[in-house]
Amino acid sequence: MKHSAPETLSAAHQASASDVSALAEQLRQDAEPYALATVVRTISVTAAKAGAKAVIAADGSIAGGWIGGGCARSAVIKAAKAAIEDGEPKLISLQPEDLLAEIGVEAGDNRQGVQFAKNMCPSQGTMDIFVEPVLPRPKLVILGASPVAAALAQQGPNIGFECIAHAPLEDLSAFPEFCDLKDGFIVPENSNAERYLVVSTQGRGDLAALESALAANSKHIAFVGSHRKIAHLKSRLREKGIREESLNRIDGPAGLDLGAITPEEIALSILAELLMVRRKGQRGTDVHHI
Repeated sequence: MKHSAPETLSAAHQASASDVSALAEQLRQDAEPYALATVVRTISVTAAKAGAKAVIAADGSIAGGWIGGGCARSAVIKAAKAAIEDGEPKLISLQPEDLLAEIGVEAGDNRQGVQFAKNMCPSQGTMDIFVEPVLPRPKLVILGASPVAAALAQQGPNIGFECIAHAPLEDLSAFPEFCDLKDGFIVPENSNAERYLVVSTQGRGDLAALESALAANSKHIAFVGSHRKIAHLKSRLREKGIREESLNRIDGPAGLDLGAITPEEIALSILAELLMVRRKGQRGTDVHHI
């Protein structure tokens, strides 16, 4: 998943270099992706010592903190950008060339989860740096205020989703207060976080909600409704000029076939499906929709 450079970084650069925790918390609150680099071990002479930290933005700039000079910076920035891209932490071991040769590795090698890099500085010290990506929580964007939509909003945060609910103003009272409530169905085109959209309008603005969902970048679009209703709505959307490749993004009826009956059960089946989509490939297995 690619991210643009955080707009808040101009303010972040003004923060004290020692106040890494406050800077990281501000970026987290602003839903900006970043990586936290921590020096975990040093041997011989190095500019930074164990415990030194730096916050690195998605564009590779160091937003705050310090982990040493140019000897470590290029390797750490490269690892940080990769970590933000794939969501996986990295362990970098920066060593002089003769020590790399002694253990039989070259710069760029990855052995048992450790990425090796060459220290070109005169100090010839060794530094191990842990790089941890910190990504925005995935967003569950709910369009519509049906009973299923309200149940989704209640259950979604329990499995790590941040709830955003879009519905007409008079219907927003159906949602819990911890949801980010939006009047109407206009969804911003882009977001730093992964988004999973569920349209559960139940006849109140179906077309408008689907059009908005299709115009937004997201990882998944689910529609709560029957096969017949989905086919009818897709036909209406074709008449409005929406291309087939876009219509194919709509997954429905939403949810896994768990035999769900109540709104709460249907919401659970939808969240189970979203979890499968979200975790696809993370355990080495493919996701199969039922």
